[in-house]
Amino acid sequence: MGFITLGLIDTVSAEPAAIDRSAILLMMQEQGLDVGDQLDLPGGVEAYAVRAGTQPFAVFLLPGNEYAIVGTLVDASGQDVSGPLLAEVAGEGIKAEVLGQLEAATWVRDGAADAPRIVYTFTDPNCPYCNRFWLAARPWIDAGKVQLRHVMVGVIRPNSAAKAAAILEDENPAAALTLNETRHGDGGIAPLDQISPDTLAAIEANAELMRELGFGGTPAIVYENPDGTLGRHSGMPQGDDLNLVLGAR
Repeated sequence: MGFITLGLIDTVSAEPAAIDRSAILLMMQEQGLDVGDQLDLPGGVEAYAVRAGTQPFAVFLLPGNEYAIVGTLVDASGQDVSGPLLAEVAGEGIKAEVLGQLEAATWVRDGAADAPRIVYTFTDPNCPYCNRFWLAARPWIDAGKVQLRHVMVGVIRPNSAAKAAAILEDENPAAALTLNETRHGDGGIAPLDQISPDTLAAIEANAELMRELGFGGTPAIVYENPDGTLGRHSGMPQGDDLNLVLGAR
């Protein structure tokens, strides 16, 4: 077995022998990292699942507990041993945090309020692939099986934010979103001449959340996999990916 080392962490002390085995983990917690459960690894390797926001990584404590390695444990064939365990241990915490952030974001509901499946998608009113995803999702939406939550952003064109604001500030945001998508080829909804400070702040916060979740463009889709884990898809889902994102028809 071996380590693919990404980083080395040490604690500073005048008396190394007195360092408690949890000192490095406590230091990480003090720095704002989330230290999770120990990973059940072979060979007596002591490692823990640690998260920086939604990014998990494994921390391996070395004998003496003065140092820790951040990296991946592999076996003699090069197979990643720690990765699957890390995903299993850290997955639920990441899922809860991401879904909580999305729930608290500013979004427009598209579909039945009691639909059994909820899918979040970061949507720019000028995005042609967002429009294609909106159109492709109609069978699921019309059947009441899926509720899309469009987290509105303005990242593609100079007037994208003003169009997103026109949707969010409308008396019926869902109807305004539908208007934009059904008339997308003709320019969509008219942008607002002036965006309220609160709406602009919400649109910018949505864009920041999109970046924090690792997306670089729209549509950026977050959904639940069949095994209950969190799924992410960048761009317009095609073929089987569309069924994975939206579920069975």
